[in-house]
Amino acid sequence: MFQMSTKPHKVSSLTSSSSKVSSSGKARQASAKSRQNTKKGRSGFVPLAAAASACVGITAAALWKKSKQASRSASTSTSAAASRKSVVAAAASESDRTILILFGPPGAGKGSQAPRIVETLDIPQLSTGDMLRAAVAAGTEVGKQAKAVMDSGGLVSDEIVVGIIKDRILESDCSKGFILDGFPRTVEQANKLDDMLSASGEKVSSVVELSVPDEVLEERICGRWIHKSSGRSYHVSFAPPKSLPSGAKPDESNMLDDETGEPLMQRGDDTAEALKSRLDAYHKQTVPILTHYKPTGVVSSVDANQSQEEVWTGIKTALGA
Repeated sequence: MFQMSTKPHKVSSLTSSSSKVSSSGKARQASAKSRQNTKKGRSGFVPLAAAASACVGITAAALWKKSKQASRSASTSTSAAASRKSVVAAAASESDRTILILFGPPGAGKGSQAPRIVETLDIPQLSTGDMLRAAVAAGTEVGKQAKAVMDSGGLVSDEIVVGIIKDRILESDCSKGFILDGFPRTVEQANKLDDMLSASGEKVSSVVELSVPDEVLEERICGRWIHKSSGRSYHVSFAPPKSLPSGAKPDESNMLDDETGEPLMQRGDDTAEALKSRLDAYHKQTVPILTHYKPTGVVSSVDANQSQEEVWTGIKTALGA
C-alpha cells in the first residue's frame, strides 16, 4: 500500500522556498522597472517637479528677454531724439545760422513782413509766447518751471525764457537759423541771449528795425476797427468799411462789417492813450537794444513808412537776400 508522507514540515519548507523564489522574482522585476524608468527619464521623460521648474525658468528667461528688448527700444528712441538735437547743435557750431531779431513798434508792420522773411530764408519765426505755451504743454523741465510760476501768478523770469529758447532752437526746423519776435525786450535780456548763444559758439547775426514815426503809428493803430466774430479788420483811412461816409467821423453807428452789417469795434489797446503807453515802453526799453548791438555791425533800420512792397525791398537789402 502506498503511504503518504507524514512529514508536513517538508511541504511547509517547500512552500516557503517557493514563496522566496516568487518574492525574489518580483523584486527583480521591480528593480528592472525602476532602471527602465530611470533610463526613460534620462532619454526625455522629465519628472513633474523638474518639468515645472523648467517651465518657470523658460518663462522667466522670456520675460527678461522681452524686458531687455523693451528697454533697448526705449533707449534707442531716447537716443534718437537726443541724436537729432545733437546733429542740430553740431550743425550750429560748425556753420553760421541766421539768427535774426525783428524789431518795430506797434503798428510798424512786423505781422505783414515776417511771413515773407520766413519764406525767403526758410527759417521759423519764434514767438516767446508760443514757445512758452508749447513748453508748458509738452511738460519739459523748463516748461514745468514756467507753469509753476504762472500758476502762482508770478512773472516768468528771463532765465526761464532763455531756457525755453535754448531748447526750441535745437529742433530740426532751426538748423538754418531762426527769427526772434518779442524777445529780447530789454538790454538785460539781450545780454542773457548773447551768453546762451556764445556757449555754442554763436551770436546774433542780424537785427532789423522797422522804423515808423510815432504820429504815423497813432493814425495806423487808432484807425483800426475789427469785426469781433470773424476777425475781419478795417481802417478808417486805408481800408474803410462801405458804411463809412466820406469825411465822416467814425463811430459804432457808421462802422459796420461789409458782410454781416454788424457793428465793428476797436480793441482796448488801439486807443491814443494806450498807444502812448506802449510807445513809451518801446522807446525806453527796446530801442537801447539797438544801441547794444550796433557795435557788432548787425543792425539795419528799414523805413516802414511806405508801401509794403517798398518796405519788403528794404528788408531784403538789409538781409542781403
